Amino acid sequence: MAQTVASSLSLRQISRVGLGAPLLMMLMMGMIIVPMPPFMLDVLFSFNIALALVILLVTVYTRRPLDFAIFPTVLLITTLLRLALNVASTRVVLLEGHAGPDAAGQVIKAFGEFVVGGNYAVGIVVFMILVIINFVVITKGATRISEVSARFTLDAMPGKQMAIDADLNAGLINQDEARRRRAEISAEAEFYGSMDGASKFVRGDAIAGIMILVINIIGGLAIGILQHNLSFAIAARNYTLLTIGDGLVAQIPALLLSTGAGIIITRVSSSQDMSEQVMTQLFSNPKSLAVTAGVLGVMGVIPGMPNVAFLSLAAVCGYGAYFITRRQAQVLRAQTKAEAKPAAPENTDLSWDDVQPLDSVGLEVGYRLIPLVDKQQGGQLMPRIRGVRKKLSQELGFLIPAVHIRDNLDLAPSAYRISFMGVTVGEADVVPDRDLAINPGQVFGVVQGIETRDPAFGLEAFWIESAQRDQAQTFGYTVVDTNTVIATHLSQVIKTHAHELLGHEEVQHILDKLAKAAPKLVENLTPQTLSLGVIVKVMQNLLMEGVMIRDIRTIAETLAEHGGRSQDTDVLTAACRIALGRSIVQQINGLAPELPVISLDPMLEQLLHQTLQAGAGGEASIEPGLAERLHGALQKSAHAQEQIGQPAVLLVSAALRPMLARFVRHTIPVLQVLSYNEIPSDKQIKIVATVGQNTSVGHR
Repeated sequence: MAQTVASSLSLRQISRVGLGAPLLMMLMMGMIIVPMPPFMLDVLFSFNIALALVILLVTVYTRRPLDFAIFPTVLLITTLLRLALNVASTRVVLLEGHAGPDAAGQVIKAFGEFVVGGNYAVGIVVFMILVIINFVVITKGATRISEVSARFTLDAMPGKQMAIDADLNAGLINQDEARRRRAEISAEAEFYGSMDGASKFVRGDAIAGIMILVINIIGGLAIGILQHNLSFAIAARNYTLLTIGDGLVAQIPALLLSTGAGIIITRVSSSQDMSEQVMTQLFSNPKSLAVTAGVLGVMGVIPGMPNVAFLSLAAVCGYGAYFITRRQAQVLRAQTKAEAKPAAPENTDLSWDDVQPLDSVGLEVGYRLIPLVDKQQGGQLMPRIRGVRKKLSQELGFLIPAVHIRDNLDLAPSAYRISFMGVTVGEADVVPDRDLAINPGQVFGVVQGIETRDPAFGLEAFWIESAQRDQAQTFGYTVVDTNTVIATHLSQVIKTHAHELLGHEEVQHILDKLAKAAPKLVENLTPQTLSLGVIVKVMQNLLMEGVMIRDIRTIAETLAEHGGRSQDTDVLTAACRIALGRSIVQQINGLAPELPVISLDPMLEQLLHQTLQAGAGGEASIEPGLAERLHGALQKSAHAQEQIGQPAVLLVSAALRPMLARFVRHTIPVLQVLSYNEIPSDKQIKIVATVGQNTSVGHR
């Protein structure tokens, strides 16, 4: 026991200092160069067979191919070990073969005499059959699957990366999960690429086995007859049986490893190992066993057929079908009993409890979408929506209210509807049993499916079968499931209407939280300087213009500073935007040092200033003809910026910014309107277009 523990500790120490691989390579080199006694050959051949069995069973019980990511390296090392053993055994066979069948050890002798009955002709046939099975069937098929898997995995990487980005933007996953998925995609591509190369080693090993067999037989005959003066018959028997035994000892582990390679590259990632998948998928339907039992029973009663074998198998299949049917019925009865609930007593009296308040955010689904929200049926929409709420609450700066989900039989079976305070703000139809392939702007092929539009952004999309997912991702489509489609649409709607969800209670919670860190600031802000209603309106204005209110301290300090001079919410909103300028620009253009902007022609800007001054009560109305031409020019410039992947930003004076922001808010949502005061001092401005230049503008 102490010796075993000491040996285990020494192996761990060798592995820890990084000497395991060099020692293994030195051992293989020693097997090739240094003559080995028959006893060592027996030990190493037995170890080779045991190692092949262990690797095969690991591939069977592995749930995902990436759980055995080191398999290509193991395949290469075991192939080299087997070839080194072939060289060592060949030396012993040729040097000591004249002494008899046991000259190369008991393992080779057993395979040469017992396995093939001591008949070298039978041994050659068995060996060739094993080589053909290994080379033509298993290795060739595994190599082809490796090539196809590697190619499709690499082609599908862009689409998978975009799907991860879509889930991250929709709040379904966090940064850590996105990073883990990206690493898994890279590891998957490397694994299948390595398997593609490792399969070539196995294929070459099968060819080497045939060549070694022929060379050993010819060399053994020559050595036995010419050097040891053996008769042709004795030399042929001794050297051929030893060579066949050596070849069988090498080919059986090779066959096991080739089978393991085929299994692992044909596996689909699952939460079950191979045996569990076989039992679940192959024997889950009793009809297949029942029909098989009937066919075998008919064949068993035909005269001249092996009646006992067929009728026995028919009885086994029939009992299996009966057993599975009975077990499924028991499970169904248990589920029905668990779902059964006593009926609630009827209450005929009305009360204020019967007057239900409106839901801040509601989601109604048709009856075909109920499984998506039912946990007992494996629905994943509820966790997705919780992820959306969490992400938006962190981004926007206030708690997004809970989304109340209910079924609505008045809707189409596959339709859903999003409502705010009982008013519908978004709806769409989906296909529950299909995936949505979204065209992000540039794809390299066309997929077959139901043509539609992405509900969230209006992009061209197709509802495709799940089996087409990899193909669509290879073409460059972003492929998402129905849960993600609904969650992304809900996220976009909440972002657009966030200002409607922010009320007095939410703002009071925000101020109470700020008061714990800056009590004097909140004390000076409200109610001394500004009322809670004015603060609510300013924050609603910021959210309406797409400005996050996470930096509540800066907003509160700005309101406290300017609130004593003005109670106008538009003036206070503009002051807050200036204070948040760095955050606004970073949200639009990231950390880039240069901001591309669209400007107004000086004449057009002067004309708009005159229109603004002429407006009664600060409300300006642009002349319809001018408004139409201005809108067309801004839309064209914004579209040009969007086409080249740059943000569309209109830079105007502070006086014009509120008016133009309202002008383009709903018609050109991609266009951001900024004032000169909102640009940080360390940002460079690059004017990419001038609206109104060389354009005829006029007014009444």
